[in-house]
Amino acid sequence: MADLDNKDQTEMDPADMEDVEEVEEEETGEDNSKARQLTMQMMQNPQILAALQERLDGLVGSPSGYMESLPKVVKRRVNALKNLQVKCAHIEAKFYEEVHELERKYAALYQPLFDKRSDIVRAAYEPTDEECEWKQDEEEELTEEMKEKAKVEEEKKDEEKEDPKGIPEFWLTVFKNVDLLSEMLQEHDEPILKHLQDIKVKFSDAGQPMSFTLEFYFEPNDFFTQTVLTKTYKMRSEPDESDPFSFDGPEIMGCTGCTIDWSKGKNVTLKTIKKKQKHKGRGTVRTVTKTVPNDSFFNFFSPPEVPEAGELDEDSEAVLAADFEIGHFIRERIVPRAVLYFTGEAIEDDDDDYDEEGEEADDEEGEEEADEENDPDYEPKKDANPPEECKQQ
Repeated sequence: MADLDNKDQTEMDPADMEDVEEVEEEETGEDNSKARQLTMQMMQNPQILAALQERLDGLVGSPSGYMESLPKVVKRRVNALKNLQVKCAHIEAKFYEEVHELERKYAALYQPLFDKRSDIVRAAYEPTDEECEWKQDEEEELTEEMKEKAKVEEEKKDEEKEDPKGIPEFWLTVFKNVDLLSEMLQEHDEPILKHLQDIKVKFSDAGQPMSFTLEFYFEPNDFFTQTVLTKTYKMRSEPDESDPFSFDGPEIMGCTGCTIDWSKGKNVTLKTIKKKQKHKGRGTVRTVTKTVPNDSFFNFFSPPEVPEAGELDEDSEAVLAADFEIGHFIRERIVPRAVLYFTGEAIEDDDDDYDEEGEEADDEEGEEEADEENDPDYEPKKDANPPEECKQQ
């Protein structure tokens, strides 16, 4: 009977075979339709979606099992590739060491220009007319009538005001223009930063461990006795032996500030508070005066110490992470391009970098809103009130 069945199948009319294929496609189509319907139901149920997301988050970073499935001889070769990768990481570390040496070399070339900038800011040098001439872009060019009007206005203002020396509040303006730095500034810091005349970056000497020092130069003032405040950042450019594949260039390992010799009553990093205390037994009240830390930019010069052994607490880690970011930003962006942050031009460039991301985010939000509106089960009233944990206190 089996042979007869096989024969019947082989001799089946081609048209009949097409009918069979069509039936199979119909069945498959029904299965796909059910699967899509089930998926839609799951996506519309926030509880199922949250559980699915939690499950997916748990899978992030977990091995796929592919490596375990490889033959032993292939695993052996993969280990050889990983050893090569470690060697690449060590070569990359040497590359960054040489980059640091190049930075040292070119810092010496930049410094005369930065010194002249400092001389102009603090009125030690008056630039010539030729040095002050700036060719405007075509979009910035003014008509002769507008130029004459602007000139008259400037002359009028000059007559009304005393002739200022240098560029007043140059660095304070830079700090106030940069979000990362302005967040650190307090109102009581501003009178002090008006005396800031220059910021310099000094790199470690050749053959010494990688580091850089930020030097803040102040004119003599009533707040502290020093004229230079320093902050040194220690760096490392070598892969971690326990995790060599995490190496991604030099990293800041720690920083050291300086002790500020504050004049009496001028220390803005501390504040005095008065508290009333009531005696439990006698009921008498006394006033106690305490000195407590105060928010100030000048806390920048007193960073948490990084212990040689042991881990930092979360607050100290957060402070150091922010500190490293600020130190790196001052070194990489503020010092080399200070005038552009003073005028705001560098800030506009930075904002342009973020605008594109913002537009993309807006587009994504628009798509999400459109999806919600097209969802037949979407009820705006339900979403009007966020869960209790999302409400502002």
